[in-house]
Amino acid sequence: MCACDVLLQSETDPNGIVYCSEGSPASFNPQLDTSGTTVDASSHQIYDRLIDFDPVTGDVVPALATSWLVSNDGKTYTFQLRQQVPFHQTETFKPSRFFNADDVLFSIDRWRLINHPYHDISGGRYPYTDSLNLGSLITKVERINGYRVEITLNKPESSFLANLATDFAVILSAEYADKLISRNQKELIDYQPIGTGPYQLANFRQDRYIRYTKHPKYWRQIELTDKLIFDITSSSSLRLAKLLTGECDAIALPAHSELEVIRQQDDLVLDEKPGLNIGFWAFNTSKPPFNNPEVRRALGMAIDKNALIEAIYFNSAIAAKNIVPPTSWAFQADVRSLSYNPIAAKNLLREQGVPEDFSMTVWAMPVQRAYNPNAMKMAELIKAYLLEVGIQVNIISYEWSTFRERLTEGLHDSVLIGWSADNGDPDNFYRPLLSCAAIESGTNRAMWCSEEYDLLINKALQYTDIGERTYFYGKANELLAEQLPLIPIAHASRYQAHRKELDGLVINPYGGVRFGGVKKL
Repeated sequence: MCACDVLLQSETDPNGIVYCSEGSPASFNPQLDTSGTTVDASSHQIYDRLIDFDPVTGDVVPALATSWLVSNDGKTYTFQLRQQVPFHQTETFKPSRFFNADDVLFSIDRWRLINHPYHDISGGRYPYTDSLNLGSLITKVERINGYRVEITLNKPESSFLANLATDFAVILSAEYADKLISRNQKELIDYQPIGTGPYQLANFRQDRYIRYTKHPKYWRQIELTDKLIFDITSSSSLRLAKLLTGECDAIALPAHSELEVIRQQDDLVLDEKPGLNIGFWAFNTSKPPFNNPEVRRALGMAIDKNALIEAIYFNSAIAAKNIVPPTSWAFQADVRSLSYNPIAAKNLLREQGVPEDFSMTVWAMPVQRAYNPNAMKMAELIKAYLLEVGIQVNIISYEWSTFRERLTEGLHDSVLIGWSADNGDPDNFYRPLLSCAAIESGTNRAMWCSEEYDLLINKALQYTDIGERTYFYGKANELLAEQLPLIPIAHASRYQAHRKELDGLVINPYGGVRFGGVKKL
């Protein structure tokens, strides 16, 4: 069956939804990848978590755990689990039991224990949890009974519950894992997934489509369509064309230059929310001369950030001062930021021993993201700015999976990339982006390790009072403004476009797209 046949089946079915997505997921397990493409395809379609975020209030709310208790010392979390929650059933796997404590232990122990039988499957990298050192934070995960689990930490950490509610804290089936071991097919756990979520994977063709069917026994009492299809369409203009003709009911990442076209259509809806994100230019501080903060400062002064924002974001973003956006309570308005000054930049580069016609690379993402909708164009503009101060730029890009793999290897001089928050806690920016642990996990693109910075952000986690935490994040902001491992560029609004007859699709401020509860009118 070709991709067009699959899509046409859904288009003629009023109880099917077609979503034009921008790319193929790396796998169907978000534990393994922080890419939004993987998260969208898996986190909220295939799986559930112990707890969730309320998309309106941002509060942590029950999901597979119905309630929880925290000990007085903040180190022990006891979760009461939901009963009679069925897993997906497929031709190759028929569960013999409901979700229980064994699945929680399996899902957490897989990424935290290096001797776990599934730890090294699919590469053995867990970038989100590794960047936060969650594996070493948790000392044990215990099964109290079939529906009660106790997680013990070696120290209190105020962001722990928030991290359990992120897109990456999904619950897998321990029984399915055991079946795959008996068949010597462990790698299928991440590519032929089993979860408890609203939809289950039916078929996937790389760069063509993902086809899901509804989970007929889903535990939440919400609307589910019979079919859900991700029509993988890398071109933004083609995604828009399919939305206009009705081939797609919703699209990923509308280009900023297309927003006005969408607004003018009576049969389309364009939703907008401030983005919990940051687009930035990171320097590989493990390589000279980028290990010199004065060189990084000179490069930052060489670019006109406001002009970049005007050219790339079409008035849908604000200039960034910190790595956290102004909506975060850790934002610091009075932190000093760089001004565009090419003459001073050129002088400073020469003073620091960077010769005229020095050559460097700027890596540019090959995909669109809300935090940077056109990294290639931004790289071209930066190239022109740096030429004015005597720097030659080679722009590098690869296919998205290859791009991220080679970034993790540290092959870049600098990179245009960014981050979208998975929860409202500022720790979700500070540790994944710039902690020492995040170098090894692959989310610290600046390869910057500062004991002083780590001390500050870890101190902030010892307190629950926002005022006390703000003090330490303020000090971290000042250190970043001084050291400049990256240049914050923009915080962009998030947009979601869909046809009017699609009801219930809202922008999820804390992560990937959700189709559970979405229907056609």
